[in-house]
Amino acid sequence: MTRNAEAALLAAAAIVAAMGVALVNFAAGTGLDAQVALTFLVFGVSFGSIHMALRRWAPEGNPYLFPIAAFLAAIGFTEIYRLDPGLAAIQRWSLLLAGAVTTALLLFLRDEGVVVLRRYRYLFLATAVLLLLLPLLPETWVLHGAEVSGSRLWVRLELPMGTRSLSFQPGEIAKVLLVIFLASYLADRHVAMAQTGRKLGPIRLPEPRQLGPILIAAGASFAVLVYQRDLGASLLLFALFVTMVYVATGRAAYLATGAALVVAGGFIAYRTFEHVERRVFAWLHPFEDFADAGYQIVQGLFAMGSGSLTGSGLGLGRPDLIPAASTDFIFASVAEEMGFAGSIAVLVAYGLFVAAGFGIAIRSRDVFRKFLAAGLTIVVAVQAILILGGVLRLLPVTGITLPFMSYGGSSLLANMVLVALLVRTSHGERT
Repeated sequence: MTRNAEAALLAAAAIVAAMGVALVNFAAGTGLDAQVALTFLVFGVSFGSIHMALRRWAPEGNPYLFPIAAFLAAIGFTEIYRLDPGLAAIQRWSLLLAGAVTTALLLFLRDEGVVVLRRYRYLFLATAVLLLLLPLLPETWVLHGAEVSGSRLWVRLELPMGTRSLSFQPGEIAKVLLVIFLASYLADRHVAMAQTGRKLGPIRLPEPRQLGPILIAAGASFAVLVYQRDLGASLLLFALFVTMVYVATGRAAYLATGAALVVAGGFIAYRTFEHVERRVFAWLHPFEDFADAGYQIVQGLFAMGSGSLTGSGLGLGRPDLIPAASTDFIFASVAEEMGFAGSIAVLVAYGLFVAAGFGIAIRSRDVFRKFLAAGLTIVVAVQAILILGGVLRLLPVTGITLPFMSYGGSSLLANMVLVALLVRTSHGERT
């Protein structure tokens, strides 16, 4: 696919977002207004600037990833606007910021590409741990942590005027920095880790000096996240560490060991944290406590069931009855108002994104680029699986965001940066 085709698809995504806003307005009886034009303008400026940066500094990069991200962002924004126009206004500003940061990143990587990031792996590791620690700041400070739904993973900045505050989730940026660290470290040590080691029964483990820095990084990250009770992000990072070590060594024993540790850790968390016990109970028996623990899951199931094949129509359903419909359960909102057809379109989009990301990793000849592309793709894949599995009641609800679709500026920014790194990686391999 050419860059011209990419531009056409990005323009189509902007039109989808604008038409979605128009349909919501028609359902509310207000008709066309400035919100429609503003939505088209914001999507056009954000993704248009990224597209021009790609033409200038990464013309050989993969042309499929940003159109897929734009499509998912358009669907998600439509539902956010339908649920709360105020949140949609903030999401528009977040999209503009994400576009500006992504364009600046492509400018920074224009000469040496993503390889330049390899030099600063320990700086990225330290920054990631610092970001994970930010939610622990005392609430008496201007910049302080905030607890939401039993998890302390948000940071709020109190503005000097009025009672408004800005909130962001630093863990979203930290996950990208941890991928860069892991890709760089494993690129230097993967041969030694795969060929040498010590046997522990049927399992061959790398030498402690090879695996030590990874274990320290993982332990620090997990300790902070468990203390914050952000068990969804803990599971995401654990899956990232295990799968990247597997990619680097090719040893399936790491996957088996990781799965066993997930089961053991989940049981300990179930017995230790009350909100985890509530979530597991709601997952297994949602209708037994419909008015309390199971309310969110049951409302999501009712919404998806009432969506049928083509949905109730934008603005004609009741996704507002679902708690956290614009964040954790935005897929249920899409399923209700866009039906099974819209749900399949979203799932296919994520499948295509993951396939394109792993395709970049497989075709990469440079080891660092290969591990970087694989790690970034794993983050999107695992995050989507966790949240979609929670909505569909295949897994307990973890409380993390759905990439590109859920409301949240920090999540949108982190995932746009992630896509830029993937595209720049593919350009580096082609040239």
